[in-house]
Amino acid sequence: MITLISILFCCSLSAVQVGGMAGNQIYYGRFPNEFFFGTATAAYQIEGAWNEDGKGENIWDRFTHQTPENIVDGTNGDIAADSYHKYPEDIKALKELGVKFYRFSISWSRILPKGDASQKNPKGIEYYNTLINELISNGIEPMVTLFHWDLPQPLQDIGGWANEVVAYHFADYARVAFAEYGDRVKWWLTLNEPWVHGNFGYGVGSYAPGVKLNGIANYLAGHTMLKAHTLAYEVYQQDFKASQKGKVGITLDSFWMAPKTGSGADQDAANRAMQFQLGWFAHPIFSKEGDYPAIMKQKIAERSENEGYPRSRLPTFSPEWINRIRGASDFLGINHYTTFQVSAGSGNSPLFLDAELDQSYDDSWPKTSAPWLRVVPWGLRSLLNWIKKEYDNPPVIITENGCADSGGLNDTQRANYYRSYINEMLKAINMDGCNVHGYMAWTLIDDMEWIDGYTIRFGLYSVDFEDPERPRAAKESARVYAEIVKNRGFPEPQQQRIEL
Repeated sequence: MITLISILFCCSLSAVQVGGMAGNQIYYGRFPNEFFFGTATAAYQIEGAWNEDGKGENIWDRFTHQTPENIVDGTNGDIAADSYHKYPEDIKALKELGVKFYRFSISWSRILPKGDASQKNPKGIEYYNTLINELISNGIEPMVTLFHWDLPQPLQDIGGWANEVVAYHFADYARVAFAEYGDRVKWWLTLNEPWVHGNFGYGVGSYAPGVKLNGIANYLAGHTMLKAHTLAYEVYQQDFKASQKGKVGITLDSFWMAPKTGSGADQDAANRAMQFQLGWFAHPIFSKEGDYPAIMKQKIAERSENEGYPRSRLPTFSPEWINRIRGASDFLGINHYTTFQVSAGSGNSPLFLDAELDQSYDDSWPKTSAPWLRVVPWGLRSLLNWIKKEYDNPPVIITENGCADSGGLNDTQRANYYRSYINEMLKAINMDGCNVHGYMAWTLIDDMEWIDGYTIRFGLYSVDFEDPERPRAAKESARVYAEIVKNRGFPEPQQQRIEL
């Protein structure tokens, strides 16, 4: 006897910690018609060809070559995924995913080997022209990041971002990029994660260029990077916007900082954490009043005085610069991966000493291969709502979001990570009215993950780094992401008949 029954099919989402603004229930719905999907990469992490065709040395070349002990496995990005030569395979992967956007970065040293604009490298310029043209011919829109941590070494030799003159060299570099590629590139990002680059590169010194002046050089670097972003934005507005009609934004990273308890002290600590991370760079650009967050200025000034400094370790913007920086962005790029618990304290992290708070994880949050990355999907929705409230709902693009593992094609945790985080983003858009326009998965292919080398993987596509040919292979997460992209979200489950 055959019986016909109706059953519901739905996506499999791993249970997550219930808290913040959302639980672990899937929300069925689709993204707005204008919403776009893509993936993201960075030049140093995938290109290789570190000294080919006239490319100059950058700080990660110097950092990994001279002090390989700083990298977990002693490796470098000399070859990486060899995308300099194998970019057609990357474009093939993008087409398989069905995405319409690809965020990649230009290697500053590849087109301006000395860092300044005195010498252009024709072969480097040609490489990105070819990549951009191939993307467009395959129906994929380029989104270009100008700086993804790979400062030309000659500019570091004069102090790097701690020297304000580098901001003007960056503006010159941006002008070259706009002039060469802006007729086809309509989406630009000036800087990637200045909080990470400033703190890890110039504060604790674990990343290139390895400067260890926490509480001083990291604030100087951040100050210069905000000016650099603004100068580049002004170059585009004044000389290119009218003819090219593109948009220029900045990518900032932010964890969600959840108060550990409901106490007022922990609530205040969580807010300080948000202001000391996202607010450090977002408040000067996106707030109505501009300048650094008031709590950040207050805390650093107080601690500086107690330490015997004659003035605050945090540099001061002139009224002119406050006005120039405020509003100098067409959209806000957000890189988000995980959530921290925050409580009042003396500071158990060197990154938040001046904020006077402690960070921890809830033991129930699932671990990944990256010690700092726990799976907490509702944190993304909470973050987007905080941005909506704090900065009057600016246009946001999620420019990175992804999950780390140790490799392999059957990456179930990453597949579920994408399902759950993208679903929380959909809730933020459709249920909360957050102004989110696009999503870039990190990352298209396995890459050189900075000081972790090749010990952890983030790619939708696997790369065999033991094979000189660097073959790519789709993972389970690629299939899942492609399905979400094709469906433009999470459609209602279909009733289907099954014979038993």
